[in-house]
Amino acid sequence: MKIVMLGPFGLRPKGTMSVRALPMARALAANGHQVTVLIPPWDHPADAGREWQQDGARVVNLALPSAPPGLLQLWMTGRLVRTALALRPDVIHFFKPKAYAGLSHWLAWLLRGLHLAAPRLRLIVDEDDWERAWNQVAPYSAAQKRFFAWQEGWGLRHADAVIVASQELRRLVAAEGIAARRVFYVPNGVWPRSAEKGADRSRAVRMLWELDDAPVILLYSRFFEFRLERIVAIMQRVGAQQPSAKLLIIGEGLFGQETELDDRLAAADLADAVRFCGWVPADQLPHHFAAADVAIFPLDDTPINRAKCSVKLTELLAAGLPVVADAVGQNNEYIVHGQTGWLVPPEDDAAFADAVSTLLGDRELRRRLGTAAAQRIQEDFAWPRLAAEIEKAYTL
Repeated sequence: MKIVMLGPFGLRPKGTMSVRALPMARALAANGHQVTVLIPPWDHPADAGREWQQDGARVVNLALPSAPPGLLQLWMTGRLVRTALALRPDVIHFFKPKAYAGLSHWLAWLLRGLHLAAPRLRLIVDEDDWERAWNQVAPYSAAQKRFFAWQEGWGLRHADAVIVASQELRRLVAAEGIAARRVFYVPNGVWPRSAEKGADRSRAVRMLWELDDAPVILLYSRFFEFRLERIVAIMQRVGAQQPSAKLLIIGEGLFGQETELDDRLAAADLADAVRFCGWVPADQLPHHFAAADVAIFPLDDTPINRAKCSVKLTELLAAGLPVVADAVGQNNEYIVHGQTGWLVPPEDDAAFADAVSTLLGDRELRRRLGTAAAQRIQEDFAWPRLAAEIEKAYTL
C-alpha cells in the first residue's frame, strides 16, 4: 500500500512530527507499506527541498516560497496536494484537521469528487487534540478561531476514517455525529525495548546536578498542562514529609513558563530543592529518568488535558519509573491505579503529595509499579501492535 502522511509538523525534537507521525510511518514501513512523509519545514527552513530515508519511510521537505500571507498558504496547500497525488497513493493521512493539513484535505477531497484524483483514494484524518478547546487558550485571532473550528468539523465529517489519540477524543468525535465504525482509537505508543541496555549514567546525572543520594522526584513537562502553583504546593507538602527530597525538572515551557515556575519556587524558599535541566537531548533522557525515584505527571482537569495523549507519559512508564498522576483523560488509560502507577483525584494536591511521599518511602512498591508499568506500556501500547489498528482505518 502506498501511503502519504501530510500535516503541519516538523521533524525537530520538539516538533509534533517526531512524536506521532514518524513512529506511525516507521511502524507501517516495517509492515511492508511504502510511506512518504511530506513536510512544510517551517520550523527548520534549512531542510527545505531536502529528502531522506528515515526508519524505512521517505521524508520529503518541500521548498518554502517567498509570498505574501494568503497567497503563501494557497501555494503551499496546492504544492502539498500536487506532490501527494503525483505519488499515486492509496491513502493520504492528514495530521490535524486544521491549517495546511485541513486545507490539503479539502483540496484532495474536491479533486477526488471531480474525478481528478483516484476515486478509491482514502482520505484519513488524525485527531490528536481537540482544536476547539485549543481555540480557547491559543493566541489566535477571532477569525482564525472561527476558521479552525470550521475546519475541524468539516474534516471529521468528510474523512473516510478518523484516527483519534485518546478515548476522550473518541467520545467528542462521536458527539459530532461520526459513525463509530469510522473512528479508530490509536493512542501514542512506544517501541519495544531491546534486551541490550547501554551504560547506566544515572550516577553521573546525580553528580552533575548535585543530587547525591537524595530521593529524587522527576517532572518532565512543557508546563502548560497544569497551574504552576500546584508544583509549589506539592513540593511544600512533600518537603514536610521527606525533607531531603529533590525535584529534577526536564523541559522548556511553550511560553517561558519555566522562568515563572523558578520564581515561584524561590519565593516559597524551595530553590535549594529544585534542579532545572532545561531541554535534554533524547539520547540523554534515559539516564536522567534512571536518576529519579518517582516521576510526577500533573494534569489539570481541563478540556484540553482530557483529550490529549501525552508521549512524555509513555516515555516515563516505558522507562520503568513509578508515576504519580492526576486521574484525568488518557492518564486513566495508560496507568492502572495501584498496579502500574498511582492515580489521584484531579487537582488534589494534598493527595498527590502524599502519594509521592509514600512512594519515596517504599522502595519495593516503587520497584513493583515501575516494572509493571514498563511491561504493560511496551506490550499494550507498542507501535507495531498499534499499526494494525491504523491499517484497519486505511482499509475500511
